[in-house]
Amino acid sequence: MFHAENSQSNSGFNILSVNFGFPYFHDNSKNEEAYKIPFIEIYSHEELFYDNFLKQHMQLNIPCIIKNVSSEWGCRYYWVKDNKPNFHYILEKYGDAQVPVADCSDKYYNSQKKEEQVLNTFLEYWKSYVCNNYSPELPCYYLKDWHFMREFPDEKIYQVPSFFASDWLNEYFLQRQDVHDDYRFVYMGPKGSWTPFHADVFSSFSWSVNICGKKRWVLFPPGQEKCLMDNFASLVYDIDSPSLQDSSKYKDYHKLSRKYEIIQEAGDAIFVPSGWHHQVWNMEDTISINHNWVNGCNIDKMWASLRANLDAVKKEISDCHDMEGWEQHCQVMLNASYGLDLKQFCQFLLYIVNIRVQHLENNEQLTLFNGFTLDYYHMKLDIFQAKNILAKILCDTDFVKLKLPEENEITMAIERIDKILGD
Repeated sequence: MFHAENSQSNSGFNILSVNFGFPYFHDNSKNEEAYKIPFIEIYSHEELFYDNFLKQHMQLNIPCIIKNVSSEWGCRYYWVKDNKPNFHYILEKYGDAQVPVADCSDKYYNSQKKEEQVLNTFLEYWKSYVCNNYSPELPCYYLKDWHFMREFPDEKIYQVPSFFASDWLNEYFLQRQDVHDDYRFVYMGPKGSWTPFHADVFSSFSWSVNICGKKRWVLFPPGQEKCLMDNFASLVYDIDSPSLQDSSKYKDYHKLSRKYEIIQEAGDAIFVPSGWHHQVWNMEDTISINHNWVNGCNIDKMWASLRANLDAVKKEISDCHDMEGWEQHCQVMLNASYGLDLKQFCQFLLYIVNIRVQHLENNEQLTLFNGFTLDYYHMKLDIFQAKNILAKILCDTDFVKLKLPEENEITMAIERIDKILGD
């Protein structure tokens, strides 16, 4: 049986007998068809649930809303008062922290311009903004991508839900000693703050839980984003922009056929699959916990995304193809634009494989960074999925040209995987 077990008996998160249904959704567009998103409501423990979520959502890459996720989380008690952000507690506890704050009215390329602020400065602004009834004459700021757990590792403000437990991305980055990074974030913003149209880093999965407040999400299945690109293949910044109606600029907008729209309430988790472009608005003062994550269900999409970005880099500097070290220069540019290069991707995947192979060879279960354990079937599934990508890497023309030392490591890892899966 394939499941992730929570090894922390005091987590306060018991799962799961589930109800499948459809939440409130709204479509005010004449151009797209809106589809309902399944939702899951948690009641009591059921071991088979992880299998169901894996097969029905992660493997099929289909979004869902999961109800009542955060009822026992510490941040629901301390960060929220009367269903609104508890400014006093947050300021007293974390007020000196440096946080990234975006200006929702200041476009920077295809995102919003950010600057570092002291948290108490941002919270004082937010309180003033509320007191002024969210006046459009005042700036609208949004605290985004705050690596809260990296800054406050001892704060037990939430427990990763079991269905999001298999998280290769954070498992890998949290054990590295040479970098101080992760993909776990806190978002805080007033009513009216928003995030422009985008897809998540590395074509990863993402999950987001509202601690308080309400969000509006609009999601588009993979491929639909092409209808929201201009003649230069640039994504529209805001899907509500009137410029989309300009057929001379957005010639394929009329072909847009499908979108998912959802209102996310406090306590809800939304699962955003790989490659689903989306835009998000805060309908109330809102705090949320967000993770990006990759596992065996979408590692192929991460690999395809990296390959597509490398091809784009090669095309961009194709006129310099004859320069010495051109392949290495492409990797430098890939790292700068994508966040990883081929060598780093191999190191990431080899780490995930080797730690699972080691535990399988020793007949041991693996306890993850988030307190969950993987059983033997789950680890075997992980290495099976990873092996498929490792085999593709060995045959990749760009990888072969780079002559990386990881080639021998990959060959040995595949041999170890074959031995385990053949036993």
